[in-house]
Amino acid sequence: MLHVPASLVFVILITLLFAATGSQAVPPDMQALANGIWIDRQRLRALPTQGPAWDKLRADADQPIGSPDLSNQEDPTNVLILAKALVYARTGEPAYRDAVIAGCLAAIGTEAGGESLALGRELMAYVLAADLVGLPPEQDAVFRVWLDTVLDEKMLEGRTLRQTHEQRPNNWGTMAGASRLAVAAYLGDAAEFAQAAIVFKGFLGDRTSHAAFRYGDLAWQADPANPVGINPRGATREGHSIDGVIPDDQRRGGGFTWPPPKENYVYESLQGALAQAVILQRAGYPVLDWEDKALLRAYQWLHEQAGYPAEGDDTWQPHLVNAVYQTAFPVVTPSRTGKNVGYTDWSHASLPAPQGLRINQP
Repeated sequence: MLHVPASLVFVILITLLFAATGSQAVPPDMQALANGIWIDRQRLRALPTQGPAWDKLRADADQPIGSPDLSNQEDPTNVLILAKALVYARTGEPAYRDAVIAGCLAAIGTEAGGESLALGRELMAYVLAADLVGLPPEQDAVFRVWLDTVLDEKMLEGRTLRQTHEQRPNNWGTMAGASRLAVAAYLGDAAEFAQAAIVFKGFLGDRTSHAAFRYGDLAWQADPANPVGINPRGATREGHSIDGVIPDDQRRGGGFTWPPPKENYVYESLQGALAQAVILQRAGYPVLDWEDKALLRAYQWLHEQAGYPAEGDDTWQPHLVNAVYQTAFPVVTPSRTGKNVGYTDWSHASLPAPQGLRINQP
């Protein structure tokens, strides 16, 4: 009898399920995600333990942490927990794992009373940390039960995290999407993960994938009658390039004007969008190429048109963009962490260019 590996059986079954339901969703490579939602575990164990990026990571991992608070959108505990998880995954020192386990369990339920923006910003780092250290079975079961409900929890403004991802084409939505993908990957929920991929492709500009976003002022849209999350290649307004603009965050700086305002909310949106792209790429999606390299075009516009390189808690982003797109945007080392993730000057800065992706575009 022909022996078929269990992993292949799963892929076949989930593909047939998507086909039978008529879904646009393409099934993710859950086996790749099982080897690391954020970064391949084998690669992580080969990363250096010296240099300014490592020194900053280790110093943050050694910081004492307060009580996690997912209702506080400015709480830095999440990225400190992630720092401890990264150091544990590299060194195997058990004290860091113990702190991660305690932090992940302490985070449960603290989202109550907060907005979906706070939950979107805060949650992903805990999920990535849990994935990196491997929670003990009993604690993992508790963590999973909570994660299984958190996407549907109605937040202070009346939306769930899932609804925020599907309705808000700005930093609220991208942060929500990153946490949504991390949760789906951790739980092994291929259908949830694939649906989130559809939404993200819509955000990047494919209105046939998802167009149910609710936009604010349309002054920065290339086509106000057909608004998108990132303007298409070649878009102009009054003779100026708006190719790559994230209109629903750029509008926070006011209506269309030139030279364009250096709007920090755009980088905030890219914190969530870039995190989504990393997780989707790990699952085999050619996300970096979607919509004429929409993510890359967003960074190019900020640098070339707005004259606005990353600063402050966005300085982790160009390390990652340079790695995956083989670009040379200016970087700062050590970089600062973002609201949802960081330390990419150590974990991803020397990643090889992506190749061998296995899944076609949804």
